[in-house]
Amino acid sequence: MPSLLTAELVRLNARASSKLDAIVQAGELLAAAGYIEPAYIESLQGREQVSNTYLGSGVAIPHGMQEDRHLIRRTGVAVLQLPEGVEWHDGERANLVVAIAAQSDEHIALLQRLTRLIGDPAQLLALVEARDPHVLVEALNGATRGTSTVIDTTPADFEQCIELVLDYPHGLHARPASAWVATSKRYQAAMRVRHGKLAADPKNLVSLLQLGATANAQLVLSAQGVDAAEALAALKRTIENLSAEEHERAAAARARRQKAQPVAWAPLDPATLFDGVSAGPGFAIGPVRVLRTTQPDIQDRPADTLEATHQLDRALRETASELDALTRDTTARLGAAEGEIFAAHRELLNDTELLNAAARMLLDGHGVAWSWHQAAEQQAARLAALPDPLLAARATDLRDVARRVLKHLGEDVATDTRLDTPAILIAEDLAPSDTAMLDPAVTLGFCTVSGGPTSHTAILARTLGVPAAVACGAALMDIADGSEAVLDGSSGRLYIGVSATDRDRARHTQRQLADEAQRAAANRALPAATLDGHVLEIGANITRPEQVRDAIASGADGVGLMRTEFLFLERHDAPSEDEQYDCYRRMVEASGGRQLIIRTLDIGGDKQVPYLNLPHESNPFLGVRGLRLCLRRPDLFLPQLRALYRAAKDGPLWIMFPMVSTLDEARQALALAETVRVELGAPKVPLGIMVETPSAAAFADHFAALVDFFSIGTNDLTQYVLAVDREHPELARMAESLHPAVLRMIKQTVEGARRHRKWVGVCGGLAGDPLGASILAGLGVDELSMSARDIPAVKSRLRASRLDALQALARRALDCEDVDAVRALDSDDIKAAA
Repeated sequence: MPSLLTAELVRLNARASSKLDAIVQAGELLAAAGYIEPAYIESLQGREQVSNTYLGSGVAIPHGMQEDRHLIRRTGVAVLQLPEGVEWHDGERANLVVAIAAQSDEHIALLQRLTRLIGDPAQLLALVEARDPHVLVEALNGATRGTSTVIDTTPADFEQCIELVLDYPHGLHARPASAWVATSKRYQAAMRVRHGKLAADPKNLVSLLQLGATANAQLVLSAQGVDAAEALAALKRTIENLSAEEHERAAAARARRQKAQPVAWAPLDPATLFDGVSAGPGFAIGPVRVLRTTQPDIQDRPADTLEATHQLDRALRETASELDALTRDTTARLGAAEGEIFAAHRELLNDTELLNAAARMLLDGHGVAWSWHQAAEQQAARLAALPDPLLAARATDLRDVARRVLKHLGEDVATDTRLDTPAILIAEDLAPSDTAMLDPAVTLGFCTVSGGPTSHTAILARTLGVPAAVACGAALMDIADGSEAVLDGSSGRLYIGVSATDRDRARHTQRQLADEAQRAAANRALPAATLDGHVLEIGANITRPEQVRDAIASGADGVGLMRTEFLFLERHDAPSEDEQYDCYRRMVEASGGRQLIIRTLDIGGDKQVPYLNLPHESNPFLGVRGLRLCLRRPDLFLPQLRALYRAAKDGPLWIMFPMVSTLDEARQALALAETVRVELGAPKVPLGIMVETPSAAAFADHFAALVDFFSIGTNDLTQYVLAVDREHPELARMAESLHPAVLRMIKQTVEGARRHRKWVGVCGGLAGDPLGASILAGLGVDELSMSARDIPAVKSRLRASRLDALQALARRALDCEDVDAVRALDSDDIKAAA
């Protein structure tokens, strides 16, 4: 391959008045040499509005937008040497500006050399002070000079190899890469994934992301060791099994983009426009709050190396627990896909390259917080430098995780995104964890300088229903705090300085949009009645009292599942009886007499609480969890029962016990509940169980003689019926609730309940799937409870169906051999028969 950098593309001893001036000078070098069309210089400038290209230690790497690659005639690099430097970002100064015009991945090796140079201050200084352009040419092209070695070599493949094409439409990003890591770590073999000249350790998340493997990338998987063959086969299965999911996610993203609304409103009088990219639809009017953040100033405070190592280990463990809790809470509040964002964050803590870099700095005598911060920033800079914006956005995730660790190391790095009064939030960028904690009640919307529509921040904004625009440009931060603004999140536009007349027009538009939403809500509020008059109850799965209003607005008849775990998570001790009572009372008030089913504490298995000091279990899903735990810990169970019965005095509620597997467990729980009720003089309330175990389904007729109702938790029931850990990286996709074996257990549960005329609901994920809901209705369940956002589609499907057709569909599903056959029933002829 010819050298990317030549002497004529190096300008020594240059001066630049600003960052943009430096970019223009470097771009002109590339244009003059025929590497790019002059218009590509604008693309180099445009990238700076989307992401910061400062790599570190005085090196910046401006590169253009991916969609402008057609303006590149051939791949090339230009270097601007700035001995006096130029301010680049938040006080950082660049002395070497390396402008990159890349048609594909030919420049990756050069980026690797740059990142190594950043770790060699002496050689970097020599490049800044060089008076011969060939010094820079040789260093960046990989030649040797003196004793310097900056040549990159690709490790050879191991003996056992498999070749495959990466069939992921968005390439290899954090979510699937986390699954690759989880699979690879289960084997002793040394493993390698090669993409062209780049190789990565599949047991290392950041290493995988730095491959820059895009859609249809040719990969070579190799391994050596005692279980090499098994490791390769397992990794190949994981990669291929994730393909369908990646295509489904890509299709859903395309559908969201296709449904993007046109510009809802535009001012007639002069106003300042910030034109960004839509990250969350919606329309907002109000004052802005400008969140000004600075780079963490972490002081280097050397200490005893052994103690510093222990400090870092503790901080990593505490951060891992925090992220586990955040994953659970986000999954409960927003959904499984959103929770996966923080599961991927947790995996970053296991990155060996990051940990090794921090350890080397500690051994060199540096302070623990400084060492961690430097190691994380170097990794983040390398990710940000990747040409694929989806992968570059993972730098934000790494910095988010690194900030959490710094907090546990005692550094003040907190970002306060809380709003006291309604406002539109303006920021350089928002970390995913900050976005997940936004309160939609006071966050009218948000706009950021950088970011993209596929970032984790944007995904969370859409889920929260917050209007948002990203990539609005650096000038966004010049807006005065408190300025009145109009945000059209659907088009990604923010207007400042709007005239009084235009503000009135905007309020009129806002009222029109609200009226349209109310009309849509009116349809959602229609009962889930089939064409022949059979009515199913529709509930919402929620976590907090403030979610009830949105659930009802989405068409819920009531609350089919209130999870109480959030009261016990992300804290250092259990909530008091009074604290729980206050929450349950507010839930009763918010429900307004509608059905409200509250599940008692469901901890254990995939949900752990550190302060409970539960023993480690080799198989926690089959261990002490749910009701089993509560019966063993009356110090947890009795205060919760007391709080629930106190709330029952304020309004109707139902109490449900999770993870019940034996009749004796149910009897004990019922006896304790009755004892508490009598002590408090509280009214009787319906007491039920979740049917999550095969034993509960098989004994449904016996349980129905004891309890008042059932609610089937299809997620856990599926993993127990199919013997599939739903968190297993390879097997999780097998945990399909539409499997005929699971459907037969549901049928058996319904039949057992009917013998005693007991009510049956379903609160697992299957209820929110229109096909699943149709089959469940045909099996005879009384209620379906789901995430609020799934309600309109399910109601629409049921209202367009006849009960006899749903019953016929259910019978055919029970006779199928596998999940694919069940899904095949969802064809046009079946829908037409409905």
